[in-house]
Amino acid sequence: MRILPVLAVASLSTTLIAAPAAASTTTLGPTAYGYGGAVATVDPTATAVGLDVLRRGGNAVDAAIATAATLGVTEPFSAGIGGGGFFVYYDAKHRRVSTIDGREAGPATMTSTYFIDPADGLPYDFPEARVSGLSAGVPGTVATWETAANSWGTQSLAKLLKPAAAVADRGFAVDAIFRQQVADNAAAFGQFDATSAIYLPGGQPPAVGSTQRNPDLADTYRLIARTGADGFYRGGVAADIVRTVQHPPVSTHPIGTWAYPIRPGALTLQDLARYEAPRRAPTRSDFRGLSIYGMSTPSSGGTAVAEALNILEQSGLSAADRTKVLHYYLEASALSFADRGRYVGAYTPKPVLEKLASDRWARQRACQISPSAALTKPVPPGDINAQGCTPASVGGPTEQGQATTNLTVADKWGNVVEYTFTIEQIGGNAMVVPGRGFLLNNELTDFNFTNTQAPAADPNLPGPGKRPRSSMSPTIVLKDGKPFLALGSPGGSTIITTVLQVLVNRLILGQSLPDAMAAPRASQRNSAGIQAEPAFHTTYGPALTALGHTFGPDAAELGAATAVEFTGHGGFVASAEPVRRGGGTAGVVHPNR
Repeated sequence: MRILPVLAVASLSTTLIAAPAAASTTTLGPTAYGYGGAVATVDPTATAVGLDVLRRGGNAVDAAIATAATLGVTEPFSAGIGGGGFFVYYDAKHRRVSTIDGREAGPATMTSTYFIDPADGLPYDFPEARVSGLSAGVPGTVATWETAANSWGTQSLAKLLKPAAAVADRGFAVDAIFRQQVADNAAAFGQFDATSAIYLPGGQPPAVGSTQRNPDLADTYRLIARTGADGFYRGGVAADIVRTVQHPPVSTHPIGTWAYPIRPGALTLQDLARYEAPRRAPTRSDFRGLSIYGMSTPSSGGTAVAEALNILEQSGLSAADRTKVLHYYLEASALSFADRGRYVGAYTPKPVLEKLASDRWARQRACQISPSAALTKPVPPGDINAQGCTPASVGGPTEQGQATTNLTVADKWGNVVEYTFTIEQIGGNAMVVPGRGFLLNNELTDFNFTNTQAPAADPNLPGPGKRPRSSMSPTIVLKDGKPFLALGSPGGSTIITTVLQVLVNRLILGQSLPDAMAAPRASQRNSAGIQAEPAFHTTYGPALTALGHTFGPDAAELGAATAVEFTGHGGFVASAEPVRRGGGTAGVVHPNR
């Protein structure tokens, strides 16, 4: 498939707000080449908002916040102010990478048995835990935006929320993906009047081409604009969140049926009031002369990507043998997932994280890989206290979330934002906060419900005020201290493998960024069978099967990445998905110098 450059979009004031859907579809595509700044997202309206902020003098942080707020309107089942995420920022002036931890937090009363049914002592079924107040953590997105704006932005949060509020008021055109996401959640959405009123008009998913409006969300954005994050974490909005969690507003006349009781959660006003989105040190590793920066705990993404790349660097791979590269990619991914499950959680000590991301540890793990025979999966984790190829004895499951969205922004000064944020499942916990227009997350289901690492301790069990482990992997790659590439993706636990595979495609196989993004994907998360897209299975399956790899059921698609590459002399390649999740949208401020 040939991907053509796109022209810069027209001014937001003359196109997007007047007619967002029509204005953006003719000017944005999956790849853009140019200058002056770049934005890549899954959504044309959001990309257009970000470009307009850049065009009007805002920096990458300003554009990222405005873009994210718009995605909260147009991608409400993947992200929004009812969720959280991780914000990674490169400051061009100081040549420094910083991060913000906007992960959702559990209630202060949460214990390790939070997801155990007291009636029978067994863990709740996942759908029962998800569609409940139990699954909702304190949202971190609004605090993330305010922290980023105050730390590095040039425009007020109030100003940056205006475009998104306008989109929520005036609406956008429903596409087939949006309608299908509602249809897939219709039974859960139908249990709550506030959710049904927005997303099930007349009791049915909205028609493709209809206009989707959300004036309640617009009002909530305007309230935050007036009062700042305090207006979200204290006062009326906080009270409404707590009421929704503690007393799920189950409809007296639901649309459809739900097989489980809808249980209350334990969040309190104090939990919201004490929430913070702290700045944390990023993970850092080196790969072939490049510096790879990512998100540390409570995300596992930065550590897992670093470990896998370090393992691959030990192996002397070249683009000349694609089968060998893919074989080692799958093996390195399985090893890093084994170590992630055993060692990485919100409270993993810094020395352990540093060891997992070290070349010494990579040598201990890489020596287990045979060039001619795949390891039997699942593989055990390495023994953090041993030397050489000494595995431990247990492994663990992967998370079930598949929603989330990602954006990549770069500005003309060389600042970069890579931001992955989410409400967990597509549709979160299915509860719109009445009168406020946003869905709550089900992020606490990212905790392990029971100990997966016995007899060792499980680092990802629930605990008081704890943040669950995440797979989100926003990544910035520097060359000689300056940005070379930034990328991230949604996709639950497949986020790590999506980011890793795009890096493998670009940095080892030498593909162009658009080709690296479009290439078929496979995900080995230390499971018996590889999860692969059909094109990957068809193209590479026979050669990999001959090496002993086993494939499980295929996935229609894996991830929905966005990326920006710096080409030198102020140039950018902005890249989004050409097909996955309906195709993404990338744009630049100026297509020509």
